[in-house]
Amino acid sequence: MNTIFRKSMLSVAGLAFAGGVFAGPIAAHAATPTDGKPVAVAVQTVKAQGAQSHIDLNDEQTANVKAIIAATKKAGLPERAAVISIATSLQESKLENLGHLGDSNDHDSLGLFQQRPSSGWGTPEQITDPEYSTTAFLKGLKQVDGWQDMALTDAAQTVQVSAYPDAYAQWEQQAADLVAQHWNS
Repeated sequence: MNTIFRKSMLSVAGLAFAGGVFAGPIAAHAATPTDGKPVAVAVQTVKAQGAQSHIDLNDEQTANVKAIIAATKKAGLPERAAVISIATSLQESKLENLGHLGDSNDHDSLGLFQQRPSSGWGTPEQITDPEYSTTAFLKGLKQVDGWQDMALTDAAQTVQVSAYPDAYAQWEQQAADLVAQHWNS
């Protein structure tokens, strides 16, 4: 075997090993196939900004994650859009489809994304429908030039116009993990 070919093969093997070491923790969250057929898993590279937060999800919150992912797929958008959407919902409502909270309400904010009927997001019934509210959020996201390459918090803030623009970043890792876990399920 000639020296150049051997060195090339060793380099490729080294890159494959390194890629497995770094992708392993993310890919480990992927669903395990039950029928013995391989499952396609997209590996997300997460460059989360700052300290990360995490909450344990109940069945309702998990159902809302799945609804956000389904709406993202229906809109023909990639996993990155689902990560941004889920991180936004984690910040806004902890993935709970919130109705009117009385005196604790932030103006007339409702639903997973705390969207406001008075700001044109839709009717209260529409905003509290997970598919509708996600689709409305994604419509806003698609209007942001370069959202695919932006920091998550910048993309979310451009759509949401929050009083706390940097708060979305703390949910990026959990959102990426949830998308890796549920995208193919």
